Amino acid sequence: MTTPENQDHNQDSAQHSADIAIIGGSGLYQMQDLTNKRSISIATPYGKPSDGIVLGELNGVTIAFLTRHGHEHRLTPSTVPYRANIYALKTLGVRYILSVSAVGSLQEELKPLDMVVPDQMIDMTKQRASSFFGKGAVAHVSMADPVCPALADILTRAYSQANISEGQCHDKATYVCIEGPQFSTRAESNWYRQMNADIIGMTNMPEAKLAREASIAYATLALVTDFDSWHPTEEDVSADYAIRNLKKNANNAQQVIKQAVALIADEQPKSIAHNALAQALVTPIDAMSSDVKTKLEALLP
Repeated sequence: MTTPENQDHNQDSAQHSADIAIIGGSGLYQMQDLTNKRSISIATPYGKPSDGIVLGELNGVTIAFLTRHGHEHRLTPSTVPYRANIYALKTLGVRYILSVSAVGSLQEELKPLDMVVPDQMIDMTKQRASSFFGKGAVAHVSMADPVCPALADILTRAYSQANISEGQCHDKATYVCIEGPQFSTRAESNWYRQMNADIIGMTNMPEAKLAREASIAYATLALVTDFDSWHPTEEDVSADYAIRNLKKNANNAQQVIKQAVALIADEQPKSIAHNALAQALVTPIDAMSSDVKTKLEALLP
């Protein structure tokens, strides 16, 4: 899509691309070891992303970095422009997204300063646009496995290679995403536990759904900061309490991401996501209007 607003970027994007993107959540607003950094502004049919996308090199591997809430954390979970974020990364050629997110624990064995690589998600959000499709184009992507198994495996191996001294890494977990910005009531927290959810956050949906529609492999490194509000003896979650623990774990998360980026660059894993839209598109491309095709240009197979 070329407009006066993004014409300069389209010229620039021919020179800049990245296979791998990092979406940094609360507490992770930059990658400290990123070199040769340059920030680019991308306009999309869905508005502007949360912030400028920083292209740079992490141990010689070119990546794109985007802070989900903006560099001054000015966006609530509900006002993050998820569609613009994913679309912008797609225009850069991104094939793999590593999302870093703060979460609360819903299980005794998942403790603050632990990390979790979930494989399942429950979407409890209510107010967010969760698809690129509608109004002239229909697609039904499979979300049976919302996280790319190959990418999740890489994150788990990367944790082992990073030699983290505090906490543990857990996999095969279910992430429940709530609307926020308020934290859960005690009754809600216990209800989510009855759903067999393991961790709770506010940002991985519809991010994972949109990544799948964009045929981008997606996985999350979740940083446990608290026990939400279900635990009978531990402190109830608060912003101050969560952020204190998040700051302790932010450097560890960067070490894991560095290792994961190196593994992805070396292995280039095939993902269930990479052909997801081609198998899910119901409306024939030839039957779409020119406006719809232009809007979906970066996504269509």
